[in-house]
Amino acid sequence: MSEDNLNVENTEVVDQLPEEDAPVADDQGERIAALEAELATAKQDILYAHADTQNVRRRLEKELADTRAYASTAFARDILSVADNLSRALAAIPAELREDEKFKGLVAGLEATGRELEAVFGRNGISKIESVGQPLDPNKHQAMMETPSADAAPGTILIEMQAGYMIKDRLLRPALVSVAKAPD
Repeated sequence: MSEDNLNVENTEVVDQLPEEDAPVADDQGERIAALEAELATAKQDILYAHADTQNVRRRLEKELADTRAYASTAFARDILSVADNLSRALAAIPAELREDEKFKGLVAGLEATGRELEAVFGRNGISKIESVGQPLDPNKHQAMMETPSADAAPGTILIEMQAGYMIKDRLLRPALVSVAKAPD
């Protein structure tokens, strides 16, 4: 080969090198851009997964707190019938029997049991709903009948037939009440 041939061949090789390097550089740029896009997508997915995990954790903590707070609801409903029967028994004792020396101890014991039951209710977040004289609240009261009354505004509770109770901020049992209505 002659020197002219070498120069021509070298020139051709040199001319071809940048052209071959250009597609490689473009491929690398496209690959870097694709990898950066994948990385951004992966970061976004991680953020969503982290947020979702936080939401699940908060929801479970709330459910656990609610379960702890209201776990005794079924038991409390059952005990309410005992409290009702004790109240009826105390109300049924005539005044002369209350004054009789033979029964004073029994009456005092029943009254003490009633107070202790109310204290236990209080310690467990169970409270009696005040009804008489209040306006009817369908979220707390169940109207059993309407009574004509000129003294009370319509919708006012006149008589409580059965006490209602709340457990913390939830209704345990509605109060059964008689509501005033306008006289005929």
